[in-house]
Amino acid sequence: MTETIQIGKTTVYSKPLGLGSNAVGGHNLFPNLDDDMGKEIVRTALTHGIDLIDTAFAYGMGRSEELIGEVLKEFDRNKVVIATKAAHDPAKDGAFNNTPEFLTHSVEDALKRLQTDYIDIFYIHFPDKTTPKNEAIAALQKLKEVGKIHAIGVSNFTLEQIKEANQEGFIDIVEDEYSLIHREAENELFPYLKENQISFVPYFPLASGLLTGKYNRNVTFPPEDLRSKKTDFQGERFKSIIDKVSQLKLIAADYNVSVAAIVLAWYIKNPFVDVVIPGAKEPKQVINNVHALDVHLTEADYQHIDTLFKA
Repeated sequence: MTETIQIGKTTVYSKPLGLGSNAVGGHNLFPNLDDDMGKEIVRTALTHGIDLIDTAFAYGMGRSEELIGEVLKEFDRNKVVIATKAAHDPAKDGAFNNTPEFLTHSVEDALKRLQTDYIDIFYIHFPDKTTPKNEAIAALQKLKEVGKIHAIGVSNFTLEQIKEANQEGFIDIVEDEYSLIHREAENELFPYLKENQISFVPYFPLASGLLTGKYNRNVTFPPEDLRSKKTDFQGERFKSIIDKVSQLKLIAADYNVSVAAIVLAWYIKNPFVDVVIPGAKEPKQVINNVHALDVHLTEADYQHIDTLFKA
């Protein structure tokens, strides 16, 4: 039986592995997505031991939420944890908006698209430049008090913005970039979150596929490929990461799972990470990721992976 994780100090509990669903209806993010495939990805997750689905208005400008809402009707709502986010304001050409009015409307609109009467976790997706962050969170606290959302989160906020937003102690969860190859959060963010009983969810946990073992040192990316613009995929840094990932293959073989499952198991054992949410573009990737729930890394293997990627 997989343990469940309490989100902050709330009544929301989740397994430590969820599904990131930007490829479910995220037609603005990925080419040639199929909506039926997207729904099958969500369905596969919910039937194979995942209970948290992480989405956002920005994934298809509401389309991801709509597709998840359709699948949600097939399951016991009380056994599914839905996390969604908002900040992109269509009335302002997608500019970020954190005003209480906008966030309140965003929650109401998301409830309709998801075809549910509550959202388990609602995040402010990105900070805007003008709204006092504690006022934005106060608006979400009002929605929490009437049961429309059950946990309050922020994403892509700096530590200073998180502190400003959390003046009343209302933040339950933070979602931000963190992975074996991007570890800045360990320095100041993680100690603050632990001290304030705020849960943490890393996005890009597999680093756009870099931590899955599917690349070798000689692969190149054409100019139109977004990866060609990322420093992680260039020069000596890219080769160094690939060499470290290749060492993970030996550990993965010992546990008879994929490299991705080993990496995800490292997050699950990480005391600062509460839920990890890898994405998937097809159901078999979901099933592969679920194997991480059955991997129980020894302390020696956990420390070996940790040290390898700190070097």
